[in-house]
Amino acid sequence: MSFKTITYQTIALAGITQATYLVQQLATQGEADKEAMQASLGSLLALEVDNPVDIYGGLPGIKLGLEQLQMQLKTPSVPNPEIARYAASLVFLETNFSENQMMQKNVHDKLKIALAQSEHFGKMHENVIANLADIYHSTISTMNPRIMVNGDQAFLSKSEVINKIRALLLSGIRSAMLWKQCGGSRWRFIFFRQKMRTEIEFLLSELDAKNTAKIG
Repeated sequence: MSFKTITYQTIALAGITQATYLVQQLATQGEADKEAMQASLGSLLALEVDNPVDIYGGLPGIKLGLEQLQMQLKTPSVPNPEIARYAASLVFLETNFSENQMMQKNVHDKLKIALAQSEHFGKMHENVIANLADIYHSTISTMNPRIMVNGDQAFLSKSEVINKIRALLLSGIRSAMLWKQCGGSRWRFIFFRQKMRTEIEFLLSELDAKNTAKIG
């Protein structure tokens, strides 16, 4: 089965958007959507999955990303240029990362350790997040361009916030890799914006239908 479809490309792009939006939330508010964060960080520990949707624990895990991506694609002007800048940087960094096989192996080996750690403590435990943050800091963060996160210094001076931001940026790299693997590219993003908007509407309607069914 080929995953090079508009559906999976949209999901991967939503994964990048969700990670960057959560980074912005943390940097400016000191906290972020917990369920979305768990799904994004969980994507780093989904090392053996058959379906791209399962990377995020199912479609509900990427809902926030779909909603934010929908907002970003609604108009020719970008409503949230900050997360667009973060996303573009992540896609660029992913290209450099994918060309560095030694670093890829290093990250993969460290993620295996983080997975074992999460099975003991839980995915959202501060030790696991700190480990994921260190993986980003010691690998991706050494490449150019380094992502400069803007926000409130009162929050950016807290180690627990910085760890979450770094871990989320690593999850953004994971989603950027998925975007490429599913056939995503700069030109595809430019020329298939309308198709992506339509796909986002469909995926969100699927989520709404499931929620309605549960209530009923």
